[in-house]
Amino acid sequence: MAQRALAIAPGGPAFAAAGLVLLLTLGTLAAVVLRAEWSGGLAAADWAAIRFTVLQALLSAGISVVLAIPVARALARRSFRGRSFLITLLGAPFILPVIVAVLGLLAVFGRGGVLNSAFTWVGLPPVSIFGLQGVVLAHVFFNLPLAIRFILQGWLSIPSERFRLAATLNAPVGRLLEWPMLRAVVPSTFLVIFLICLTSFAVALTLGGGPRATTVELAIYQALRFDFDLGRAALLAVVQFGLCIGAAALVWRLTGRDPVGSGMDRVVQRWDGGHPSADYAWIAATAAFLLIPILMIAVRGVPGLADMPQSIWAATFRSVVVASVSALLCVAMALALSMRGGMVMSVIGVLPLAASSLVVGTGAFLILFPVMQPSGAALPVTMLVNASFALPFALRALGPAVDQVTADYGRLGASLGVTGWRWVRLVVLPRVRKPLGFAAGLAAALSMGDLGVIALFAGQSEETLPLAMYRLMGAYRMETAASAALLLVALSFLMFWLCDTWGRKDADA
Repeated sequence: MAQRALAIAPGGPAFAAAGLVLLLTLGTLAAVVLRAEWSGGLAAADWAAIRFTVLQALLSAGISVVLAIPVARALARRSFRGRSFLITLLGAPFILPVIVAVLGLLAVFGRGGVLNSAFTWVGLPPVSIFGLQGVVLAHVFFNLPLAIRFILQGWLSIPSERFRLAATLNAPVGRLLEWPMLRAVVPSTFLVIFLICLTSFAVALTLGGGPRATTVELAIYQALRFDFDLGRAALLAVVQFGLCIGAAALVWRLTGRDPVGSGMDRVVQRWDGGHPSADYAWIAATAAFLLIPILMIAVRGVPGLADMPQSIWAATFRSVVVASVSALLCVAMALALSMRGGMVMSVIGVLPLAASSLVVGTGAFLILFPVMQPSGAALPVTMLVNASFALPFALRALGPAVDQVTADYGRLGASLGVTGWRWVRLVVLPRVRKPLGFAAGLAAALSMGDLGVIALFAGQSEETLPLAMYRLMGAYRMETAASAALLLVALSFLMFWLCDTWGRKDADA
C-alpha cells in the first residue's frame, strides 16, 4: 500500500471507512472489556491454545503459499481452452461456507471417505483427518485458491514488454522479472492467510480433535458460550489482536512494491515455456484436490432440491440482499483506504482479520441492547460486519493496483488538474477493474456463507440461508440441510463468478 497520503485522491471516504472499521473491531472489543469481570491471567490451557494457533497458522500459510507458486506460474505461462473458467473455479473452496466445505473434506478424507476406503481396499491402514493434520489440511484447502489468485495477479501484472525484452536479450526471466514480483507479493499473501488461520473457528471446532488442538478463537467461543466468562474471552481477544497486529506490522515493513513499471496493456506472450507436462501436472493435481470435495457436496445435495420448504427461499432472498450490500460497502471502503495510503490505513485495513467474530457479535449486542431489540438490527449489523471482515481481502487485491496507478499516472493527473473524484472516476476505476471485480465477488461470496454475527441476533424472520441450513441440521433434517447447502454453494459461486467475470471482461486474465 502507498507510503503516504495521496493529495490527488479524496480523503474523506478513507477516514469514514477507517472510523467504521475501528468501531466494529476495537469498539466492540472495548464494550466486552468494560463489561468483563477480570479474575486472573491466562491459564495453562490458554497458553496451549495460543501455541497450537500459531503453529497451525504457520504451517497452513507456509504450505498454501509454497504450493501456490508453481500453480500460479503454470497458469500464467499456459494458455488452454477453459483456462479462464478453471481460474474462477479454483476459487470455489475459499468462498464455500466453512461447515459445508468440511463436510466435503470428510467425504473424501474422513474415516468412511473415499481415500480411506481406497486404503482399506489395498490393505493400508486408514488415516485420521482430526487433530493438527486435519486443521492444516482444511486450511490449505480453503486458502490455496486465495494464494494462487493473489500470486497469479502478480504474474499477470508484469508488462508484456518486459518479457519481450527478456526474450530479445536471452535474459533470465526468473531472476530479473519473477523473483522481484514474488518478493513483493508473497510476504503479504502469507500474512493474509496467516491471519485467516489465526482466527479460525469452525475448522478447529469440527476437526480440532479435542483440547490438544484448540485455537484461540475456539477458546473464546467456549468462554462465551459455556462459561459466559467475559473476562477470559476479552483477555484472549486482546492476545489475538496482539498476535495479528504484530504479524501485520512486521510483514508490512518487509513487503515492497514490485518496481516492474507500466506497459501498454498488451497480452502477455511467454517464450520461457519450460516443460509443459510439469505445468499441466501441477494444474491437474491442484484442481483434483480442490474440486473433488465440492463434487461430493453436489452429489449429496441434489436429491432434495425439489422438496425444500418455503422458508428456505425467503432466507435465500435475505442472504442475497445482505451479500450484495456487503460487497458494495466492502469495495468502497477498500478503494478509499487504498487511495489514502500510509501505514495507519494499512493496519486499520487488516484489523478485521485480528478481530474475533464472536467478540464483535457480543460487543455489538452489548452496545445495542440498552437502546433497542438487537434482532431488529440483525440484518444491518450483519451487512456492516460482513463488509468489514471481507475488507482485508479486498484491500489486498486492490491496494497494489491502486499504488501502481498512482505511481504511473499520479504526477500527470496532478499536473492536469485531474484530482479528487475526477481522478477516481477517470483514471483509477478503469485501471483497477480486474481486482475490483475479484474483490467484489469475494466479498459477496464470503457474506453469502457467513454464520457469525447473524446467529447471535436473528430470529426466525431474520434468518439467512446459512442460519436456516444449520437449524435444519439441528432438527436432524439432514437431506434438506444438504440441499440447502448445495443451494448456498451455488449462489456463493454464482455471485463470485458474476463479479469476477465483469472485472475481467475484455481483459486477458
